Amino acid sequence: MSNENNEEIELFDYMDEESESRKIPVNKKEKTGGKSGRSKKKKKAGALTWVGRVAATIGITLALIIVWLYGVMAVLVYGPSKTAKNQFVLSVQETSAIGFLANIFCSQEEIDAIKAANSIKDTDEVTDTSLVSIDTEDNSEVPDIEIIDVKGSTYSGKLMKIKDPSRLFVGTIEGFHQGNGQVVADIAKRYNAVGGVNGGEFVDGETTYTGMPIGLVMINGEQVNGNSGSTYHVTGITFDNKLVVGNMTAEQAKQNNIRDCVSISNSIGPFLIINGEAQDVSGTGGGLNPRTALGQTSDGSIILLAIDGRMANSLGASFSDLQDIMLQYGAVNASVMDGGTSTQMYYEGEVINTPYSPTGPRTCPTSWLVK
Repeated sequence: MSNENNEEIELFDYMDEESESRKIPVNKKEKTGGKSGRSKKKKKAGALTWVGRVAATIGITLALIIVWLYGVMAVLVYGPSKTAKNQFVLSVQETSAIGFLANIFCSQEEIDAIKAANSIKDTDEVTDTSLVSIDTEDNSEVPDIEIIDVKGSTYSGKLMKIKDPSRLFVGTIEGFHQGNGQVVADIAKRYNAVGGVNGGEFVDGETTYTGMPIGLVMINGEQVNGNSGSTYHVTGITFDNKLVVGNMTAEQAKQNNIRDCVSISNSIGPFLIINGEAQDVSGTGGGLNPRTALGQTSDGSIILLAIDGRMANSLGASFSDLQDIMLQYGAVNASVMDGGTSTQMYYEGEVINTPYSPTGPRTCPTSWLVK
């Protein structure tokens, strides 16, 4: 009996020892879990530190870029070159987004003086349509539409020359409204037009309505926008397909036999050439920006021009540059349309210039289109 009892006691002792030994791994696991939690916290803290360093690097880089840009602008404004200062002020003032940059360095009085000294002066002269004789002969060697690359020291762009002026007309969005308009490509598709460029001015300021034109707009001889008694800076095409530019009321536009027209203020879209005479240019003739222009040669051919700008390979053109291009290609009457991010030329299903906008061309209410 005693042996059996001793064996039982020894057995129980062994089991107790074994049970105790089995607890050890459990304790180890608990300790291991604690180490894992601390490791995760360390990794999270490390990730946050890395994010902070990246954010700090980006912030410092942006600050350095801003300081560098400020320095460049300061050199342009306060440096020895008066032309560079004028070009800077004029170029940024024509943009709704960064126009305030000029006010950082110059008073409003100084900005106004620079604008007045570097512009194309307005005029009371109106196109004499008798000076344009439309070529009605079958001239098959001249293409119906010709696309030409234009390039200068500060700009590049596209010129479209249309042999038959009767193909030119004003296209609009479906209805003018206090909202967004459409890009030229969509307006052209609405009319099944083969090509075109952006048209006249629209509401753009503290509140922007690219679907609402400013000034006189006429379609097929009917006034669709503007006040009857007001005088507007008008570019139009007559019922006998001659380009007319001049300051006039809606009634005077009808007296001038205008079929389609748009309006744009002289500071944004001056007249370049009237009756074969280049208009008076003061100073640099405007800043360097994307530009759109419209002209007609003495034989009736229409010239549409879109100049790219605000890019490394094409800073843009001044009004004086546009005048030179139009004269080079034989325009006897010409004027400027809205420019900047609005500048766009459409032809055969695509935009063929390079509009300055990461999101594509700006919407507008009116366009000059080609049937």
